Amino acid sequence: MAFRIVSPPYTRNQNKTSRIMLFVLLAALPGIITQYYFFGWGNLIQILIASIIATIAETVVLYLRQYPIMETLKDNSALLTALLLGVSIPPLAPWWVITIGTLCAIVIAKHLYGGLGQNPFNPAMVGYVILLISFPVQMTNWLPFKSPNHITASLTKSLDIIFDLDTIDIPIITPKFQLNIDGFSQATPLDNFKTNLHSEHIQEQLLTQSINKKRMTVNLEYGWINAAFLCGGLFLLITRIIYWQIPAGFIGSLTLFSELGYFYDPEILLPPITHLFSGATMLGAFFIATDPVTASTTNYGRLIYAILIGLITWLIRSYGGYPDGVAFAVLLANICVPLLDYYTKPRAFGHSRKK
Repeated sequence: MAFRIVSPPYTRNQNKTSRIMLFVLLAALPGIITQYYFFGWGNLIQILIASIIATIAETVVLYLRQYPIMETLKDNSALLTALLLGVSIPPLAPWWVITIGTLCAIVIAKHLYGGLGQNPFNPAMVGYVILLISFPVQMTNWLPFKSPNHITASLTKSLDIIFDLDTIDIPIITPKFQLNIDGFSQATPLDNFKTNLHSEHIQEQLLTQSINKKRMTVNLEYGWINAAFLCGGLFLLITRIIYWQIPAGFIGSLTLFSELGYFYDPEILLPPITHLFSGATMLGAFFIATDPVTASTTNYGRLIYAILIGLITWLIRSYGGYPDGVAFAVLLANICVPLLDYYTKPRAFGHSRKK
């Protein structure tokens, strides 16, 4: 009989990596279903492509590194990375866009640093940022919401568009067609508003901003996707898969800074409700920033980490060159995690305050 000796105190945790990742995947279902309702088959196809590429890439890298393949694939981390990328890119983006992003996320951002648990940056956000910088046109070409004038691509047409762009014969994603659309999802409303900041005539610019801002504040139709991811995030909080400090700090700081900015300059900056239910706010707060590997590991560190993400997101959305700054904010906050953990680490058990 073998005896295992450990030094107390110690705690037991029933949450395995595979179980945590599986719960996160399940929690994302409301958001995925909502995206399907508004955009059709596009994002489902993107998630499927990303999942296949992620599994193949992970298998090849594990084989080259002589790591156990099946045991590692069972942790579901590659599938979660694929899902986050699949819901983040435009539904009818070319197949090679999601392929490049997934390969960058799995091979470079994850395994180049040693694999799960060793990567300092969120793999999905690394892949997304690479795509956004490298292919800005493909990454900002979103579909309109369902409306009386909306054309929804069928499964066959969606596959045709994604895998062979030369055969496009419907005006779903053409700029001319987008001029007649009132609402867009994800980063597109923010992009639509920010584009007006560069108008040549100041009076026309302010008038356009005021109209767009009013429409975006009242018409929250595009916020249903964020609301769906919010519901999934609450499920993660109830099941204690994620810590409350990160979503609370992120949403709270984004609300605070956007409220202060809107109070200071309401003609230029967006109100808090628009920030909270536009772009990738809820997806970032509950599914991206809460990554247990790349986020801070202390209670105070998580709060500071989340507040930093909220601040950077607001700054990029308000004054930066990109309409939505969640991905950039998460990666910049990832850099600060070692410093935050060092200065916020709790006092060791048994340590006396008196020397």
